[in-house]
Amino acid sequence: MEMTGEQLIPVPQAEVWRALNDPEVLKACIPGCETIEKVSDNEYRILITAAVGPVKAKFTGKLVLSDLNPPNSYSLSFEGSGGAAGFGKGGAQVSLKAEGAATRLTYSAKASVGGKLAQVGSRLIDGVARKMADDFFTAFNEKLAGPAAAGAAAPATGKRRVHPAWWVAGALLFVFLVYLALQPAH
Repeated sequence: MEMTGEQLIPVPQAEVWRALNDPEVLKACIPGCETIEKVSDNEYRILITAAVGPVKAKFTGKLVLSDLNPPNSYSLSFEGSGGAAGFGKGGAQVSLKAEGAATRLTYSAKASVGGKLAQVGSRLIDGVARKMADDFFTAFNEKLAGPAAAGAAAPATGKRRVHPAWWVAGALLFVFLVYLALQPAH
């Protein structure tokens, strides 16, 4: 699975970078996120509870940052497991660029899945990815710039609109993989 896209965030680049490095901001914006724990300067552990209909499961994951170039770019790798539901792993490259008083966030991510996760169709993946991207950016923009900015944020663009933001890219992909794991097999 490959994903690329971009998002215009209505706050300055330094503020976006700071928020993307704040586990509390990210925890508030990632659906189902229970904890984001800093293990080292470049490694985080995440715990997410996902519920789809009557099914509820906990998933654990690890995010590792590399090639940090504050406040311009970074790379990340991620892996997560939900036991019998399956697993996901991959990587992403993210860049931030000032556009006036706003920031353009651009990303490219690759992921692979196994277990039940590998049995889901691409149409479902695209629809869920768009919804998750919209939900994340609404919450992220509101957290940074207030409720008015969340509604006025520019839509994501690219092959697939997915959760871009440095280790947030990994965390949101992880949330997305959790959602897919809980879908019935086709």
